[in-house]
Amino acid sequence: MSDPSAENSDVRLQQLREAIDETDSALLNLLQRRKQLAAEVGVVKRSLGQPLYVPERETRLLAARRDEARAVGLSPDLIEDVLRRVIRESYQQQQAADVHLQDKTIVVVGGKGALGGLFVERFREAGATVHCLDQDDWEQAESYCQAADLVLVSVPIATTEAVISNLPELPKHCILADVTSVKQQPLQAMLNHHDGPVVGLHPMFGPQVATLAKQLIVVTEGRQPQDYQWLLDTLSRWGAQLYTTTATQHDEAMGFIQVMRHLSTFVYGAHLAEERADLQQLLDLSSPIYRLELMMVGRLFAQNADLYADIILAHPENFAMLRRYLATFDECLGTLEKGDKSKFVEKFAEVSAYFGEFSQKFLEDSQRLLASADDAHQLSQVARR
Repeated sequence: MSDPSAENSDVRLQQLREAIDETDSALLNLLQRRKQLAAEVGVVKRSLGQPLYVPERETRLLAARRDEARAVGLSPDLIEDVLRRVIRESYQQQQAADVHLQDKTIVVVGGKGALGGLFVERFREAGATVHCLDQDDWEQAESYCQAADLVLVSVPIATTEAVISNLPELPKHCILADVTSVKQQPLQAMLNHHDGPVVGLHPMFGPQVATLAKQLIVVTEGRQPQDYQWLLDTLSRWGAQLYTTTATQHDEAMGFIQVMRHLSTFVYGAHLAEERADLQQLLDLSSPIYRLELMMVGRLFAQNADLYADIILAHPENFAMLRRYLATFDECLGTLEKGDKSKFVEKFAEVSAYFGEFSQKFLEDSQRLLASADDAHQLSQVARR
């Protein structure tokens, strides 16, 4: 004999699930409406020449929605996570043709490469006449450059200075710029070669990005900033965030941001390979944070080895710093081998004091990343079953 209460519960469960499905459908309709509005916003922004990404606007929007979430008993973090994902989609949608460089002729040296190709595409979408200048068509260099408003150098680090020195004479008004991850030597090479406006750029992203919105581009000033301002305005218009610094300060920071990180990641991956660690087992048994770290290691080895070798080798002045890093590692390992817990805790407190308020901020920010990584891991696990 069946249990009536169980049957009633089953019916109620089905009713609730159907109500949830209807609510989800309503959410889809709202998101579609928001998508349409975002597209209209993009059209108006382009007509006004306004940037794709306005940090102040996004900050105010998220703060207001968080307050509203609290008022109705929802998690502010949940609402922010959802909105950030929706907003990111909106930026990609708004990255439509923004025609405002119709009167510009641009030469991208290395335009057939991945990063150079990204800028070729963006400049052409903006209406500019764009020429790609690569090794196999260098005989066109003079004809391409004689009427150029911008020559952008996007070639491997090891050849950047030589390529700059081999450029033909450029028009006085022409901007000479590069997108190399090293700045002091290329910037000086450009200043030596060209008497007109010069600026060094370092896009802190790879060519895979779908939009330049929120992407950081470091700017190192060279000469005649008033004459290359239109280029910076275009980058801002596309949503990029510009950070201006000196070439020296840039290269010093890259010693930590790129050289130390890339080499550490490479060595960690090399050690896993030498130990023949079972990567799938590591993923299956790991916490979200270790999975994220392992993904960042694996990500390195999915990319161009020459690029990372050039980045590290272009900064030989950082080798001494890397030796100090090894010495610190060896010192900490020695402390632990001796079983000296108190000394380790003392060092931990010292480093914690150095990080200060950044520690708590990094903890909060990383929690959001870990939640996303954990969701992705669960989906992959389901797909494997």
